[in-house]
Amino acid sequence: MRDKKKLQKFAAVLLTLAIWQAAAMALDQKLLLASPLSVLARLASIWQEPAFFSSVWFSFIRIVGGFGLALVLGVLLAILAGKFPVLETFFWPVFTAIKSVPVASFIIISLIWLTSSELSIFISFLMVLPIVYTNVLEGIRSTDRKMTEMADVFHIPWNRRLMYIWLPQIRPYLISACSMSLGLSWKAGIAAEIIGIPDGSIGEMLYNAKAYLNTVDLFAWTVIIVAISVAFEKLFLALLRYGFRKLVRV
Repeated sequence: MRDKKKLQKFAAVLLTLAIWQAAAMALDQKLLLASPLSVLARLASIWQEPAFFSSVWFSFIRIVGGFGLALVLGVLLAILAGKFPVLETFFWPVFTAIKSVPVASFIIISLIWLTSSELSIFISFLMVLPIVYTNVLEGIRSTDRKMTEMADVFHIPWNRRLMYIWLPQIRPYLISACSMSLGLSWKAGIAAEIIGIPDGSIGEMLYNAKAYLNTVDLFAWTVIIVAISVAFEKLFLALLRYGFRKLVRV
């Protein structure tokens, strides 16, 4: 069944590339739409440029750092809100505002307070935080009260409660939150870099490609962003699932 699903996904990718190639050939305007073959050829050479790996690392460490900070703080705030309902009420307008205000508004406002190199960290953090908080809080709320009451009656220590009651309950909600927010952190972080244009970032490369009407580079860097985002998401979720399995078995 898995092999069939993989074949279907592979066929879908090939079909998309074929449609893209056909559209590029029909339009015959490289400035407006670069073909996948020209983008592939550019990908074969772009990594050899001196600034390639430094630009990728610059953006990667900041966007992933923002995501990591939001993950830790979101879980902690959700635990506090689950234990003290008054805090949930206090947090409600803050997270509602974060979810409602456009990303571009936050980026422009943040440029007043932060340097361009710090911008992608903060924006990634800001976009991920409410997703993690909301999902983990929902997981805490759905914990079976009978289980917690039984733990109270038998005076089960907190570490065993964590391993056998809370973690199994929160696990699917946290994994879902990470799955939803990892891609969003990259989209928001790169958008912040395109507006802030920090030196030596992927955002700067995209901005320069747009400024010089270099459509092939624009598509090539977009493919690179998608590849890094998807690869990191797969790796992180696999490590997260492995960590949950190891902890619950302890």
